Amino acid sequence: MKDNPIALVVSDVDGTLLTSSKTLSPRNRAAVLMLATRNIPFTIISSRPPFGLRMLIEPLNLRLPMAAFNGAALVTPELSLIARQPLGSDPARRALACFEEFGLDAWLFTEDHWHIRNPNGPYVELEIRTVQTPPTIVDNFAPLYERALKIVGVSSDFDRLGLCAAKAKRELEGIATVSRSQPYYLDVTAPQLDKGVALGELARRQGIDLAGVVTLGDMENDVPMFRRSGFSVAMGNGSPAAREAASVVTSSNDADGFAEAIERYILPRAPIA
Repeated sequence: MKDNPIALVVSDVDGTLLTSSKTLSPRNRAAVLMLATRNIPFTIISSRPPFGLRMLIEPLNLRLPMAAFNGAALVTPELSLIARQPLGSDPARRALACFEEFGLDAWLFTEDHWHIRNPNGPYVELEIRTVQTPPTIVDNFAPLYERALKIVGVSSDFDRLGLCAAKAKRELEGIATVSRSQPYYLDVTAPQLDKGVALGELARRQGIDLAGVVTLGDMENDVPMFRRSGFSVAMGNGSPAAREAASVVTSSNDADGFAEAIERYILPRAPIA
């Protein structure tokens, strides 16, 4: 990327921009705001739902479209929907059957709600704190299949979730995208859709060459955007796949690795306004 000017910085949220306690550190916030002073646009691609990005818009002064659900929804900074790609009934049903086989809890997200069947399941309280929105409890997901933008398998048994991920990728190949957004979350979204596709669409809408894009992330679902961007940064807490795919590895999300990367790799190459 050294021959290309930095035209855009795109970050994952959880495990990257935020700490493990789901907070935005003062140093990371300052790093994003410093990008603006150097005329470098910044936006987000996250597995979160659109409403789970709301609390970041004002502190980071976000002004560009963002991607939620790993790209299944594109939204404005006002959270108005630009585009959406539903999962579809058959992939939804088959994903949930796979989760049930491996004993995973399941969550179903539409563009404006998240639905669960087990309010006492693992990580429910964490997700409430994360997206700052309570779930809707339902008895049956079937009436929601057509509206589903993301289905998540949830487990505190990371190895079991990994086995489910392997089977789901085989069984849903060509009809859904399957990836881990956290060690404890397995995301299922529409086919031929990932953060790399979302990155391409966001860059296209801004008229930006992908060679001039810097991406930051920590998990398997960030790898597709790493592969399409000119320069990529994995967090020190990142998965082996993310660290291997990235151009460089920075410190962990709890040690302000995001800000460290901005300060070390991006700001020195940006013109002073």
